[in-house]
Amino acid sequence: MTAAALDGEEATTSRVLRLQTIVRLRWLAVGGQSISVMIVAFWLRFPLPLLACCSLISLLAWVNVYLTIRYPPTHRLQPPAAFALFGIDLAQLTALLFITGGLANPFAPLVCVPVIISSTSQPKLHSIALAILAIIGITALAFSPFPLPWYPGVVLLVPTILTAGFWVAIVSTTAFAAFYTYRVSLEASELAEALTATELVLQREKHLSQLDGLAAAAAHELGTPLATISVVAKEMQRELGDDPRFGEDVHLLRSQSERCRDILRRLTTLSSENEAHMRHLPLSSLIEEVMAPHREFGIQIHLVEQGNRATEPVGNRNAGILYGLGNLLENAVDYAKNEVTVTVTHTPEIVSVMIEDDGDGYAPDILSRIGEPYVTKRQKDDSAGGLGLGLFIAKTLLERSGAKLSFENGGPEKPGARVSVEWPRILMDTKLSK
Repeated sequence: MTAAALDGEEATTSRVLRLQTIVRLRWLAVGGQSISVMIVAFWLRFPLPLLACCSLISLLAWVNVYLTIRYPPTHRLQPPAAFALFGIDLAQLTALLFITGGLANPFAPLVCVPVIISSTSQPKLHSIALAILAIIGITALAFSPFPLPWYPGVVLLVPTILTAGFWVAIVSTTAFAAFYTYRVSLEASELAEALTATELVLQREKHLSQLDGLAAAAAHELGTPLATISVVAKEMQRELGDDPRFGEDVHLLRSQSERCRDILRRLTTLSSENEAHMRHLPLSSLIEEVMAPHREFGIQIHLVEQGNRATEPVGNRNAGILYGLGNLLENAVDYAKNEVTVTVTHTPEIVSVMIEDDGDGYAPDILSRIGEPYVTKRQKDDSAGGLGLGLFIAKTLLERSGAKLSFENGGPEKPGARVSVEWPRILMDTKLSK
C-alpha cells in the first residue's frame, strides 16, 4: 500500500468524536461499577477493599462532572484528547480490577471496551497505542496479589495455567474485536463517502439538464428590453439612414439588434424543440452519445449491434446510465492496447451492453472485489489509478437503474477485461413501461 493510500485511510478513520458521547458512556460505567461493588459488598457480603473501589469510581465520576462543566455538550474531541480520555478510562478500570482479583475477576474482559470504542472512531495509530496499553494492563492483572472477593474464610486460588488462559483469551478478544470494528467502521466510512460522491454526480447531471430551461427563462426576460432597442433603432434608421456620418452605424445597430432577436428566439424554443431528443433516446443514440467522447484517444472502438434496428428500445435519457456506461468505456479505453469492442444486444426480454478491451484484464485478487470503493489496482504497470471510486459510482448508478453487472476476464483467444450490463427490456423501453 502506498503512502498516499495510507494517508487516505488515516483520514477516513480519523473522525472527530463528540465529548457528550464519551461522557454518557462513562456514566454507564460509573453506574455499572457502583452497582457491582454494592452487590458484592452488601448483598453477597464478600470481603472487598470498599474504600479503594469507591475512590476509583468517584475519580471517574469527578472527571465526568469536570468535563460536563468545563465544555459544552457539542464540544468535539480531537484524536489526542480522545486518546487521553480513553487512556484514563483504561487505567481506572485496570486499577479497579487489579485490587479485586485481577484476571480472576469475571469483569476482566471489560478491559477491551475502550480499545473497541477507539478503533471505531479514532486514527489507527492511536487505537494501536491504546491496545498496547491495554495488553500491558492485562499482563499486570495476571500478577495481581489481591485475592478475588469470595466467601469469608475461603481463599479462592486460581491455577496458573487458568490465569494464562484468561490472559490469552482477553488479549485475543481485544485484538480481534478491535480489528473487526475497525474494518467495519472503515468500510462504512468509505461507502458513505462514495455514496456522497455519487449524489454529487447525479446533482451535477441534473443541473446540466436544467440549463435549457434557464436559457429559455433568460431569453424571455431579455426579450422586452431588446424589443425596445429594436424599435428605437428602426426609428433612427428612418431618420438618419441617408446621413453620411451616422447612416452606416445606425444600419449596423439595426442589424445586430435583429441578430440578437434571432438568438433569443432560438433560446426560447430550445426546450420545446429538443424536448423529445433530450427526454427520450433510442438505444443506438444512447450508445453513440456514450462512445463519442472516447474516440479521439488512439484506441479503435468497434460497435457490434445484435438485434433489429427497427425494434430497438427507446428509453428515457437517464443521466445515471450515461455516466455509468461512459465510465466503464473510459476504463476500457485506458487499459486497452489497440481496440475496444462494444456489443449491444436487445431482445423482447432484455437489453444488454458488453464492453471488452484487449488489455491485460483484471488482476485475480481484484476481480472478486470490483465495485467496492477505493479498489485501485489493475494489471497495468504504467498507469496509476483505475477501478476506484469512479467505477463504484458507475456500478451504483447502473444498478440503481435496474441493471445487473458482471466483470470477468476473456479467454485465451481473446484476453482482456469484459464488463456486461444487462437490464430487463421493460426498464429501457418507454413503450413497454407505460
